Amino acid sequence: MLGNEAVARGAYEAGVRLVSSYPGTPSTEITENCAKYPEIYAEWAVNEKVAMEVCVGAADGGARAMCCMKHVGVNVAADPLFTVSYTGVNGGMVIVCADDPAMHSSQNEQDSRFYARSAHLMMLEPADSQECSDFARAAFDLSERFDAPVMLRLTTRIAHARSMVTLGERREREIKPYQKDIRKNVMMPGMARGRHVVVEEREKEQAAFVETSELNRVEMRDPAIGVICSGIAYQYVREALPEASVLKLGIVYPLPEKLIREFASKVQALYVVEELEPFFETRLRAWGISLAGGKNLTGLQGELSARRVEEAFGRETAPLYPAQETLNRPPLMCAGCPHRGPYSVLAKLKMHVTGDIGCYTLGALPPLSAVDTVLCMGASIGMSQGFARARGREFAQHTVAVIGDSTFLHSGVTSLINAVYNRTGITVMILDNRITGMTGHQPNPASGRNIYGEPAPEIDLAALCRACGVNRVVTVDSFDLAGLEKALKEETASDEVSVIIARRPCALLDRKSRKTPLKADPAVCRGCFSCMKISCPAIEKRDKHVWINPDQCVGCGLCLETCRFGAIGGGEKA
Repeated sequence: MLGNEAVARGAYEAGVRLVSSYPGTPSTEITENCAKYPEIYAEWAVNEKVAMEVCVGAADGGARAMCCMKHVGVNVAADPLFTVSYTGVNGGMVIVCADDPAMHSSQNEQDSRFYARSAHLMMLEPADSQECSDFARAAFDLSERFDAPVMLRLTTRIAHARSMVTLGERREREIKPYQKDIRKNVMMPGMARGRHVVVEEREKEQAAFVETSELNRVEMRDPAIGVICSGIAYQYVREALPEASVLKLGIVYPLPEKLIREFASKVQALYVVEELEPFFETRLRAWGISLAGGKNLTGLQGELSARRVEEAFGRETAPLYPAQETLNRPPLMCAGCPHRGPYSVLAKLKMHVTGDIGCYTLGALPPLSAVDTVLCMGASIGMSQGFARARGREFAQHTVAVIGDSTFLHSGVTSLINAVYNRTGITVMILDNRITGMTGHQPNPASGRNIYGEPAPEIDLAALCRACGVNRVVTVDSFDLAGLEKALKEETASDEVSVIIARRPCALLDRKSRKTPLKADPAVCRGCFSCMKISCPAIEKRDKHVWINPDQCVGCGLCLETCRFGAIGGGEKA
């Protein structure tokens, strides 16, 4: 199983009844697999904060619940996260966060272990798929034992790696009785002060528990080298340093001080090997435990590997592959992608574009180079307002906030309301491709179906924008370049908040509209290469002309609008 599949299996076996999440790589497959179990109600929430609040409600109601998110999603959910640590839970609750070292699909290398420490919550970290399943079950038991959520931390290599998993049976859990308790669950200042004392006492109990927990494991071998590690770093250490003694931490917060001191006393040189921040190392040094090495050997950035650990310890490494010349393949929007049309027009009009998080972020790359900024989910609209206030109306008339449909519903709506309320005349372009594309085509409230593929109420984005107070709302086909240009010129000239909805389904899903591949006639092609400015991967430069790769082309026809000489043709319905 994938690590993510195994977490879902562990939740199933633990008797989980509800899972609410927002898709985010590398965590997405957990919830998708939970939805395959009829005993579990699963849903895609509009954002991580809502997902966590739904799970807190289910847990307070006596059911076991789980919410899953990537590391930056924890930022969105931090508000309820810190307070549910005070209130505690009734049924067990597990929060799965998947960190992304090396930023394979993320905007930062955040280390979620600090959230566990700051929120005073226990955190577990599995090292393979079997542990993903086992630790998920254990996390629910610990949650109910200590009356608090438990965090389960994955990293990309654990979430997306496969290893063997022994399956168990589901243990049904009775819904726990619900009892109204204002002093425990209503976090007004007076109650919260009392609950903070409870949190500190609970943490002392957890610190005592972790000293003898089987989730932490000592593997004594050669005492010359001792390594403290967890998660995927454990696998790298075992491969790179097979003779080393290891303290494998399955519980990464709170740390077992006595166990660590005992292990340190048995080895001649103690090292810490961990990805991202020196979380273990800093704590050990604060305790006065002498270390022979840590981040000074492995560094603060990117992923570790067995090879990097070998190099850190001065071991000889064999060449990975024979030296060979390879061509870089930058990420591109797919052939027929509906986002290509809007970005082509934005680039042509030389607009400043505050961008957002999604596959449309690729519009920042050459040759389109159409995006100025990308910060976090929903930031495009707020940043556009800041630009307008800082640089004035003239700059605002050449600035467009671009955001996807799922991201708009996730955290863009509130920023749009803010612009209307504060009379900040900006233009917002919603790229509505009818799906949450970047994380693998999960439906959202504007898609008209839920996680099970069943029909669901479909949010009307245009009506929603009008309900937010926007008077100027225009809907345009994403491939209507003339219509897009007209709308952009008119809406950016207005002093009011305006919204342009560029709408066309994702090319990977809209197979019914696919046409036969287009062809470029070399006898007619003038070699101006204007068609290549739309950055379509199907269009290639061949000598002095262009060639359209029939294996890539979906016949969308966007290039037809860019060719002034009629060199491109075909594209009849298949």
